[in-house]
Amino acid sequence: MRSLAVLPLENLSRDPEQEYFAEGLTEALITTLAKIGELRVVSRTSIMQYKRVHKPLREIARELEVDAIVEGTVLRAGDRVRITAQLIDAAKETHLWAESYERDLRDVLALQSEAAQAIAREIQVKLTPQEQAHMARVRRVDPEAYEAYLKGRYHWNRRPGIRKSIEYFEQAIAKDPTYAAAYAGLADCLSALTAWGHVPGCVKAKELAERALELDHSSGEAHTSLAFAAMYDYDFLTAQREFERSIELNPRYGTAHHLFGFYLGLMGRYEEAYTELQRAIRLDPLSSLANALLGYIYLYARRYDQAIEQFVKTLELDPDSAFAQCGLGWAYRCKSLHEPAIAALRKSVELWHGPSPLSWLGEAYAAGGRRDEAHKVLEQLHELSKQRYVTPYGLGRVYAALGEKEEALHWLETAYCKRAEWMVLLKVDPCLDDLRPDPRFQDLLRRMNFPP
Repeated sequence: MRSLAVLPLENLSRDPEQEYFAEGLTEALITTLAKIGELRVVSRTSIMQYKRVHKPLREIARELEVDAIVEGTVLRAGDRVRITAQLIDAAKETHLWAESYERDLRDVLALQSEAAQAIAREIQVKLTPQEQAHMARVRRVDPEAYEAYLKGRYHWNRRPGIRKSIEYFEQAIAKDPTYAAAYAGLADCLSALTAWGHVPGCVKAKELAERALELDHSSGEAHTSLAFAAMYDYDFLTAQREFERSIELNPRYGTAHHLFGFYLGLMGRYEEAYTELQRAIRLDPLSSLANALLGYIYLYARRYDQAIEQFVKTLELDPDSAFAQCGLGWAYRCKSLHEPAIAALRKSVELWHGPSPLSWLGEAYAAGGRRDEAHKVLEQLHELSKQRYVTPYGLGRVYAALGEKEEALHWLETAYCKRAEWMVLLKVDPCLDDLRPDPRFQDLLRRMNFPP
């Protein structure tokens, strides 16, 4: 057997307040198993679609394209935790193995490691000496720090719960300043706020990821956290090195593949980007983020029909994906399908928690010849900027679509000086193609220091 899915562990306490705990242990078991190089383990996003869904296991296995299923329960009582797990041959629907583990909460990381090693033995996957050493290297964890960490991950997986995540990761670090995973989690939160256009580039994210690696240099997740933060700090060579190291350490970590694929797309390395994102989707087929990112790579490569097809597919998976809705509007705008572009971007403004899509809507108005409405959007954005962060890159794109070249270049220069997050798009953004011949634009590109 070479592939498996860990279904959401059932919360036996029946206390809805303990859902974060059952979900957290499910994700932790997936992460531990995913470190086995010979094994394909379906990622969390796809698995959680099956929470409280009663389907035949053979059908679930067929949908996820796996050979085996792990299902089980978790019961938390004070500072004790008990996990039961069973391994099922999906095709035959026969039980191969079952075990129960009970530990003090301080030893929960050892419990996860034991369960993962037992599953590997049962499906006869050979662990390399490095994998065996990595699984054997577990530490005790402060129970309160671990709980705060699990709550942080629980809210992280429910964006826009990201600000709650930040609170819990900070609590975990306060309880245990040597807890590497909490530093990586906090770094990811700050980088995500940057990526979504809520804040400009955040140096603190990079520092937190570096601290996580000082504490645990073998953590593939922490290497991805550093790569993610470095990318938005315009430190592209560090980003590439850290993505590659993360995938080397944990080849089944879907987040590393989809972020690395996005990075490669930003660098104009489209074929490599497609490969990485297809790997990410294979690991996590129901991830709307990975699917949407593939649409953006098609967009940057000027393959607009494929981009539209991919965004439509993503919205079928997740109708509330503001990211995919924005991409669909952007792709329509690039094809000069102005009314569908405006309709899609209006919807994205409703779905997205922040001002970023408003600039894309203004740009679509401008491209469609609705200049008055584009200028009204610019007024809104300038007014909003007095109360909260508004990316100057977005303003530059609206002015570019209006044909106001001097204003567009002014705002792109401002974006560079303020280390605005979306300047990482500068090399591939099709909406700026009219500005590319200008020597001032070429100078900006040079100063961004993209790798050749």
